[in-house]
Amino acid sequence: MKLAPPAAGENRVVFNGRLDHRGLALRRPGWLLSRQSRTSIAASADDYAQMLVRFRQDVNRAPAQSGCNSGGINDIAGNTGPMTLEQTEDNLASMGELAAAHHIRVVICSVTPAFDFPWRPGMTPASKVVALNAWIKAYAAEHGHVYVDYHTAMKDSRDGLPAALSHDGVHPLPAGYAVMKPLVEAGIEQALKSRE
Repeated sequence: MKLAPPAAGENRVVFNGRLDHRGLALRRPGWLLSRQSRTSIAASADDYAQMLVRFRQDVNRAPAQSGCNSGGINDIAGNTGPMTLEQTEDNLASMGELAAAHHIRVVICSVTPAFDFPWRPGMTPASKVVALNAWIKAYAAEHGHVYVDYHTAMKDSRDGLPAALSHDGVHPLPAGYAVMKPLVEAGIEQALKSRE
């Protein structure tokens, strides 16, 4: 289904990414600032390659002023097969370029912490998450995108997601969303102000 272009005065934000952003955009009614409308394009176990495949269609289906992208952990987990950090970075960069070409202000969120994956134990993802986040932060700065740092605010001493914020060390609980909410709201506000 294709959405109509945003109405005058409407600030539409499209959320692209893994299930966390579906949780933020859809499972937390009213979490966004009241002057924004939201559309979530998220799916469980999405990685950046899957997002990129449908990205052009998604951009055309839900035209927006700002796009908020969250992902990366499923790439690191290898949910659709082995993937290098460089492949993940290339896919994210391609989405950033497509969004910019459509005059969408880009908000890129860091990968949330993970010390281990319960469905694929022993992969030691924490250091890969840190490395990918460093690349994302540098990429966002270089291209004028907004970077939202969930990782620093949510990590424990092992660079994992603590039990208070997650039931499985990967997916946030309501307490985790409560940490994410003000961070992404501030990032979206920053992106929308840069359009003015």
